[in-house]
Amino acid sequence: METLAIETRSLTKAYPAVMALDGLNLEVKSGHIFGLIGPDGAGKTTTMRILAGILKPTGGTALVFGDDVVKSKNLIGEKIGYMSQHFGLYEDLTVRENIDFYADLYLVSRTEKEGRLRRLMEFSRLEPFLDRLAGKLSGGMKQKLGLACALIHTPKLLLLDEPTNGVDPVSRREFWKILYELLKERVTIFISTPYMDEADRCHMVGIMDNGRLLISGTPDDIRTKIKSIIFEIRAENGADARDALRTMEGIHSVVFFGDRIHAAAMSPSIDEKKIETFLKKSNITPTSLRKIVPTLEDAFFELSEAR
Repeated sequence: METLAIETRSLTKAYPAVMALDGLNLEVKSGHIFGLIGPDGAGKTTTMRILAGILKPTGGTALVFGDDVVKSKNLIGEKIGYMSQHFGLYEDLTVRENIDFYADLYLVSRTEKEGRLRRLMEFSRLEPFLDRLAGKLSGGMKQKLGLACALIHTPKLLLLDEPTNGVDPVSRREFWKILYELLKERVTIFISTPYMDEADRCHMVGIMDNGRLLISGTPDDIRTKIKSIIFEIRAENGADARDALRTMEGIHSVVFFGDRIHAAAMSPSIDEKKIETFLKKSNITPTSLRKIVPTLEDAFFELSEAR
């Protein structure tokens, strides 16, 4: 039986005006990457902070490697590396000084620190910048430094709250290469992300909304549970095409994804020809129109609508 790195049962966090977590039941297997996706306010950050021991839950339980996050807070702290959305780098300190600070915070000995520092520099390729002020680093390099600080005490579980948000695509790819290297070190990674391509890189994914877990499973498993037929449409005037499609009988959801429109239909009688004919009656000629495999975004919108 595989060890669970994270297990929550009926976990809740209530505030006077909002239920941030509403009975969260979650399992994360040791040695896996688990991705948490959902809109702002879904409860992702609250979940992270409870697991890190920063927030105390209102009800339910949360276990990290079998230890209760409330009752065994100090013990769990040694096993966790936590990187928040706004990681606490000191911009007036150098890269090395930031890492030294976090090493001292976690009581890492000098001998251990030097060995771990060399390994982290191999991962992150930050060695040429050890004497550079953190405030002078690019966004991607700051994220790598934040990760190095979170890893200096060799945690068994890494909690990453939207670590690549706002980072350029190249730096995001490099960051994920580091995460895959960490899997070889048997580190479990629990990550929240707004990027669906990143969610596809996870072993397991959980979709959250309004403090609840709507579904969890492998990315492929979640996509196969979509009941809708998804059509991808491009048109010169996308806004007009979107508005028209929202009035088409048989189409129950129309969402923009960049310059593409995803139209969801439940009836197999809806096909590309019917959609094209409908749009042309509205004086809209699509530049491309095809049926596609549902994405994780499509899964989220269908699940949200079903609630």
